[in-house]
Amino acid sequence: MKSLFRKTIFFILALSAVSCVENSKPNYQYMPNMYETVSYEPYGAYEVFVNEQEAKLPVEGTVSRGWKPYEYENSPDGFATAKAELQNPLPYTEDNLAEGKALYTIYCAVCHGDKGDGKGILVEREKFLGIPSYSDAGRAITEGSVYHVMYYGLNAMGSYASQTSIDERWKIDHYVMYLKGQLEGAPEREFEAEGTETEDINEKEENLMPPVNAEQTMEVKQSEPEGEPIE
Repeated sequence: MKSLFRKTIFFILALSAVSCVENSKPNYQYMPNMYETVSYEPYGAYEVFVNEQEAKLPVEGTVSRGWKPYEYENSPDGFATAKAELQNPLPYTEDNLAEGKALYTIYCAVCHGDKGDGKGILVEREKFLGIPSYSDAGRAITEGSVYHVMYYGLNAMGSYASQTSIDERWKIDHYVMYLKGQLEGAPEREFEAEGTETEDINEKEENLMPPVNAEQTMEVKQSEPEGEPIE
């Protein structure tokens, strides 16, 4: 009888212990910070930060890694200058054109149409009207004007600078000019040799993206503490 009582008590205790087990996390946390990290809400105020500000501004004079300044103004003069001077720094390769087509289909075809004739699905549904063809003689688009409009937007078209990277916009630019040639019946442009893309971009950006005026000249440098080389 006494043995049965002991077994019953042991069974109840064991069942109670097992019922409290949760396999997703340990029952005992000897070092809680190792299991549950301290998270801070964006824009929250916490004593651990200077001025209790969690979200910090970038150091003055710095830019995001990989970002390059676009030095043509968002103005009629800036547009005219970009249209006349700015050229696509990416080589015209089969891969760049194919990627440009894919990006164009995502961002542009809905309004401008798959053929660049201004007859996208939103135009057919009369959501937007008056979108001209890329072959419109009055517009006479160029590589520079196409990029400038993608960067700043124009009329009903907004800027795509936040949705696309620099390379992506230039790839779209290649495809837009390809569509323009198709609409005008121009001969196919020959592809350039691959493998020199990085060199071409660096060289052409130095020569083809000048500041609009001397006051806008920007010299971006990546500085570092003395004695520590850039990796």
